[in-house]
Amino acid sequence: MTGFWRGTAPLILASQSPARQGLLRAAGIPFEICAAAIDERGIEAPLVALGANAADIALHLSRAKALPVSMKMPGRLVIGADQTLCLDGRLFTKPGGRAAATAQLEALSGRTHELYSGCCVARENTLLFETVGVARLSCRRLSPAFIDAYLALAGDLGSAGVYRIEGPGIHLFDAIEGDHPTILGLPLLPLLKFLREEGSLVS
Repeated sequence: MTGFWRGTAPLILASQSPARQGLLRAAGIPFEICAAAIDERGIEAPLVALGANAADIALHLSRAKALPVSMKMPGRLVIGADQTLCLDGRLFTKPGGRAAATAQLEALSGRTHELYSGCCVARENTLLFETVGVARLSCRRLSPAFIDAYLALAGDLGSAGVYRIEGPGIHLFDAIEGDHPTILGLPLLPLLKFLREEGSLVS
């Protein structure tokens, strides 16, 4: 391996998220993709019924991705990551279509919400590291005309909150508190710290 990476093999990313892949690639971290097939809504529902908060749910979903994949990839470090969005105690999930996406944006309009990004690292069904990052995003007041134009432009409805902040989603906000990687779905700084301490990155 070259650059900062000192691991004996690339990381395994248990996600197909282009944003997470882009963050690792930009940081010079070699990785391979082995996406976990999980029922996110099926996992979330009993947790919500038990009163779990958004941060705990993000971590639980991250573990549900990393641990099964780590069992299939002996000796490899596997990253699982997921996000939850919370507005005044209400959990938002990925919308099921254009109507649901419109309703989400109408609910977020003019208000501040929290975005939680969970991340864990596992090896052979053993959890080695986990963290959750949080960002606070203040959505500006959105007109119906803007919402229609935005959804026509954004295309991808596969994220909670329906925004791609690395693209047209930046137009949704008045203010943002939190680091960019966390908003994109991977709390990168604590992950890099773990990888340095673990010996996979030059310290």
